[in-house]
Amino acid sequence: MILSYIFIMYLVDTIDYQKICCIIKTFEDNILFQKNYHSTWFLKSIANIQKEKYNYGLEVAFVGYSNSGKSSIINALTNQKKLAKISRTPGRTRLINIFSVTSEIRLVDFPGYGYAQVSRSISKKWKEMIFQYLNIQKCLQGLVIITDIRCPIKEIDELVINLAVSLNIPILLLLNKMDKVTRSIQKSKLFSTREKMLNFSNNINVELFSSFKKIGIHKLQFVLNNWFSSDKKLCQ
Repeated sequence: MILSYIFIMYLVDTIDYQKICCIIKTFEDNILFQKNYHSTWFLKSIANIQKEKYNYGLEVAFVGYSNSGKSSIINALTNQKKLAKISRTPGRTRLINIFSVTSEIRLVDFPGYGYAQVSRSISKKWKEMIFQYLNIQKCLQGLVIITDIRCPIKEIDELVINLAVSLNIPILLLLNKMDKVTRSIQKSKLFSTREKMLNFSNNINVELFSSFKKIGIHKLQFVLNNWFSSDKKLCQ
Protein backbone atom coordinates (compact mmCIF):
# COMPACT_ATOMS: atom_id res chain seq x y z
CA MET A 1 0.00 0.00 0.00
CA ILE A 2 2.76 2.40 0.98
CA LEU A 3 4.76 1.46 -2.12
CA SER A 4 1.69 2.12 -4.33
CA TYR A 5 1.24 5.55 -2.77
CA ILE A 6 4.91 6.39 -3.31
CA PHE A 7 4.65 5.27 -6.97
CA ILE A 8 1.54 7.43 -7.56
CA MET A 9 3.24 10.44 -5.99
CA TYR A 10 6.27 9.82 -8.22
CA LEU A 11 4.06 9.83 -11.32
CA VAL A 12 2.36 13.08 -10.23
CA ASP A 13 5.73 14.73 -9.66
CA THR A 14 7.06 13.69 -13.04
CA ILE A 15 4.02 14.77 -15.13
CA ASP A 16 4.79 17.63 -17.48
CA TYR A 17 1.66 19.71 -16.91
CA GLN A 18 2.72 22.28 -19.50
CA LYS A 19 2.98 19.54 -22.11
CA ILE A 20 -0.43 18.17 -21.16
CA CYS A 21 -2.01 21.63 -21.40
CA CYS A 22 -0.39 22.07 -24.82
CA ILE A 23 -1.83 18.73 -26.02
CA ILE A 24 -5.30 19.63 -24.72
CA LYS A 25 -5.15 23.04 -26.41
CA THR A 26 -4.06 21.47 -29.72
CA PHE A 27 -6.95 18.99 -29.50
CA GLU A 28 -9.45 21.78 -28.77
CA ASP A 29 -8.04 23.89 -31.63
CA ASN A 30 -8.37 20.95 -34.02
CA ILE A 31 -12.04 20.49 -33.13
CA LEU A 32 -12.71 24.23 -33.47
CA PHE A 33 -10.92 24.52 -36.81
CA GLN A 34 -12.67 21.42 -38.16
CA LYS A 35 -16.02 23.08 -37.50
CA ASN A 36 -14.76 26.25 -39.17
CA TYR A 37 -13.52 24.36 -42.25
CA HIS A 38 -16.93 22.77 -42.64
CA SER A 39 -18.50 26.24 -42.48
CA THR A 40 -16.17 27.72 -45.10
CA TRP A 41 -17.88 29.93 -47.67
CA PHE A 42 -16.99 31.37 -51.05
CA LEU A 43 -15.96 35.01 -50.70
CA LYS A 44 -15.13 36.23 -54.19
CA SER A 45 -13.01 35.79 -57.32
CA ILE A 46 -10.29 38.25 -58.24
CA ALA A 47 -8.18 38.81 -61.36
CA ASN A 48 -5.50 41.18 -60.08
CA ILE A 49 -3.79 40.08 -56.87
CA GLN A 50 -1.85 43.31 -56.48
CA LYS A 51 -4.93 45.53 -56.61
CA GLU A 52 -7.37 43.25 -54.84
CA LYS A 53 -5.29 41.42 -52.23
CA TYR A 54 -6.37 41.48 -48.59
CA ASN A 55 -4.35 43.44 -46.06
CA TYR A 56 -5.73 41.79 -42.93
CA GLY A 57 -6.17 38.31 -41.49
CA LEU A 58 -4.32 35.11 -42.44
CA GLU A 59 -4.19 33.16 -45.68
CA VAL A 60 -3.06 29.80 -47.06
CA ALA A 61 -2.68 29.41 -50.82
CA PHE A 62 -3.34 26.30 -52.94
CA VAL A 63 -1.40 25.90 -56.19
CA GLY A 64 -0.68 23.10 -58.64
CA TYR A 65 -1.20 21.80 -62.14
CA SER A 66 -4.69 21.92 -63.61
CA ASN A 67 -5.16 18.15 -63.41
CA SER A 68 -3.79 17.77 -59.87
CA GLY A 69 -7.18 17.91 -58.14
CA LYS A 70 -6.94 21.23 -56.25
CA SER A 71 -10.69 21.86 -56.22
CA SER A 72 -11.43 18.34 -54.99
CA ILE A 73 -8.96 18.75 -52.12
CA ILE A 74 -10.54 22.03 -51.01
CA ASN A 75 -13.97 20.38 -51.15
CA ALA A 76 -12.68 17.40 -49.14
CA LEU A 77 -11.07 19.71 -46.56
CA THR A 78 -14.28 21.69 -46.10
CA ASN A 79 -16.59 18.66 -46.43
CA GLN A 80 -18.52 20.49 -49.14
CA LYS A 81 -18.97 18.89 -52.55
CA LYS A 82 -19.62 22.06 -54.52
CA LEU A 83 -17.65 24.79 -52.72
CA ALA A 84 -14.79 24.81 -55.24
CA LYS A 85 -16.21 24.18 -58.70
CA ILE A 86 -14.77 21.16 -60.50
CA SER A 87 -14.68 21.49 -64.27
CA ARG A 88 -14.79 18.51 -66.62
CA THR A 89 -12.04 20.26 -68.54
CA PRO A 90 -9.08 20.93 -66.20
CA GLY A 91 -7.73 24.46 -66.36
CA ARG A 92 -11.02 26.29 -66.90
CA THR A 93 -10.55 28.30 -63.70
CA ARG A 94 -8.96 31.59 -64.73
CA LEU A 95 -9.49 33.70 -61.62
CA ILE A 96 -8.16 33.50 -58.08
CA ASN A 97 -10.93 32.15 -55.85
CA ILE A 98 -11.04 33.27 -52.22
CA PHE A 99 -12.79 31.24 -49.52
CA SER A 100 -13.39 32.36 -45.92
CA VAL A 101 -12.87 29.87 -43.10
CA THR A 102 -13.61 32.64 -40.60
CA SER A 103 -13.77 36.41 -40.95
CA GLU A 104 -9.99 36.51 -40.41
CA ILE A 105 -8.88 33.29 -42.13
CA ARG A 106 -8.94 32.60 -45.88
CA LEU A 107 -8.08 29.88 -48.40
CA VAL A 108 -6.73 31.15 -51.73
CA ASP A 109 -7.21 28.91 -54.77
CA PHE A 110 -5.06 29.82 -57.79
CA PRO A 111 -5.74 28.80 -61.40
CA GLY A 112 -3.92 25.60 -62.25
CA TYR A 113 -0.78 26.03 -64.28
CA GLY A 114 -0.21 23.97 -67.40
CA TYR A 115 -2.32 21.27 -69.09
CA ALA A 116 -5.27 23.47 -70.08
CA GLN A 117 -5.95 24.43 -73.68
CA VAL A 118 -4.92 28.05 -73.26
CA SER A 119 -2.40 30.25 -74.99
CA ARG A 120 1.16 30.43 -73.72
CA SER A 121 0.63 34.08 -72.85
CA ILE A 122 -2.28 33.25 -70.51
CA SER A 123 -0.37 30.35 -68.96
CA LYS A 124 2.60 32.66 -68.39
CA LYS A 125 0.29 35.23 -66.82
CA TRP A 126 -1.02 32.67 -64.32
CA LYS A 127 2.51 31.68 -63.29
CA GLU A 128 3.53 35.32 -62.87
CA MET A 129 0.40 35.89 -60.79
CA ILE A 130 1.49 33.17 -58.33
CA PHE A 131 5.05 34.51 -58.14
CA GLN A 132 3.76 38.04 -57.56
CA TYR A 133 1.43 36.86 -54.81
CA LEU A 134 4.20 34.98 -52.98
CA ASN A 135 6.37 38.09 -53.08
CA ILE A 136 3.84 40.68 -51.92
CA GLN A 137 1.23 38.98 -49.72
CA LYS A 138 2.24 39.47 -46.10
CA CYS A 139 -0.86 37.64 -44.85
CA LEU A 140 0.33 34.33 -46.34
CA GLN A 141 1.03 31.70 -43.68
CA GLY A 142 1.74 28.69 -45.85
CA LEU A 143 1.62 27.21 -49.34
CA VAL A 144 -0.08 23.93 -50.29
CA ILE A 145 1.37 22.55 -53.53
CA ILE A 146 -0.71 19.79 -55.07
CA THR A 147 0.60 17.19 -57.50
CA ASP A 148 -0.73 14.02 -59.09
CA ILE A 149 1.18 11.14 -57.49
CA ARG A 150 1.43 9.49 -60.93
CA CYS A 151 3.32 12.46 -62.36
CA PRO A 152 6.85 13.67 -61.54
CA ILE A 153 7.53 17.01 -59.90
CA LYS A 154 7.72 19.41 -62.84
CA GLU A 155 9.76 22.50 -63.56
CA ILE A 156 7.06 25.00 -62.62
CA ASP A 157 6.55 23.15 -59.30
CA GLU A 158 10.26 23.47 -58.61
CA LEU A 159 10.23 27.18 -59.45
CA VAL A 160 7.35 27.77 -57.02
CA ILE A 161 9.09 25.70 -54.32
CA ASN A 162 12.36 27.57 -54.78
CA LEU A 163 10.67 30.94 -54.48
CA ALA A 164 8.64 29.93 -51.42
CA VAL A 165 11.74 28.55 -49.69
CA SER A 166 13.68 31.75 -50.43
CA LEU A 167 10.84 33.75 -48.84
CA ASN A 168 10.63 31.42 -45.79
CA ILE A 169 7.07 30.40 -46.67
CA PRO A 170 6.12 27.01 -45.14
CA ILE A 171 5.26 24.35 -47.73
CA LEU A 172 3.00 21.31 -47.67
CA LEU A 173 3.35 19.14 -50.78
CA LEU A 174 0.41 16.79 -51.30
CA LEU A 175 0.76 13.73 -53.53
CA ASN A 176 -2.88 13.55 -54.56
CA LYS A 177 -4.79 10.67 -56.18
CA MET A 178 -2.92 8.06 -54.14
CA ASP A 179 -5.93 5.77 -54.62
CA LYS A 180 -4.94 5.47 -58.29
CA VAL A 181 -1.73 3.55 -57.52
CA THR A 182 -0.71 0.50 -55.47
CA ARG A 183 0.53 0.71 -51.89
CA SER A 184 4.08 -0.12 -52.91
CA ILE A 185 4.07 2.77 -55.40
CA GLN A 186 2.58 5.05 -52.75
CA LYS A 187 5.43 4.25 -50.37
CA SER A 188 8.19 4.55 -52.96
CA LYS A 189 6.77 7.79 -54.35
CA LEU A 190 6.44 9.29 -50.88
CA PHE A 191 10.02 8.31 -50.01
CA SER A 192 11.53 9.55 -53.29
CA THR A 193 9.63 12.85 -53.17
CA ARG A 194 10.69 13.51 -49.58
CA GLU A 195 14.28 12.79 -50.58
CA LYS A 196 14.02 15.15 -53.54
CA MET A 197 12.57 17.95 -51.39
CA LEU A 198 15.70 17.84 -49.22
CA ASN A 199 17.48 19.44 -52.18
CA PHE A 200 15.32 22.52 -51.60
CA SER A 201 14.82 22.51 -47.82
CA ASN A 202 14.58 20.10 -44.91
CA ASN A 203 11.36 21.77 -43.75
CA ILE A 204 9.06 20.80 -46.63
CA ASN A 205 6.24 18.54 -45.48
CA VAL A 206 5.28 15.84 -48.02
CA GLU A 207 2.14 13.75 -47.53
CA LEU A 208 -0.05 11.30 -49.43
CA PHE A 209 -3.61 12.37 -50.18
CA SER A 210 -6.81 11.12 -51.78
CA SER A 211 -9.79 13.43 -51.99
CA PHE A 212 -11.82 10.52 -53.40
CA LYS A 213 -11.03 8.16 -50.49
CA LYS A 214 -10.88 11.01 -47.92
CA ILE A 215 -7.34 10.00 -46.96
CA GLY A 216 -4.98 12.63 -45.59
CA ILE A 217 -7.62 15.18 -44.61
CA HIS A 218 -6.70 15.13 -40.92
CA LYS A 219 -3.01 15.65 -41.72
CA LEU A 220 -3.92 18.55 -43.99
CA GLN A 221 -6.10 20.06 -41.27
CA PHE A 222 -3.35 19.61 -38.70
CA VAL A 223 -0.83 21.51 -40.85
CA LEU A 224 -3.31 24.29 -41.62
CA ASN A 225 -4.26 24.54 -37.96
CA ASN A 226 -0.62 25.09 -37.09
CA TRP A 227 -0.27 27.77 -39.76
CA PHE A 228 -3.45 29.45 -38.57
CA SER A 229 -2.67 28.98 -34.86
CA SER A 230 -3.75 31.70 -32.43
CA ASP A 231 -0.17 32.79 -31.68
CA LYS A 232 0.27 33.96 -35.28
CA LYS A 233 0.03 37.69 -35.78
CA LEU A 234 -2.82 38.80 -38.02
CA CYS A 235 -1.74 40.72 -41.10
CA GLN A 236 -2.75 44.36 -40.86
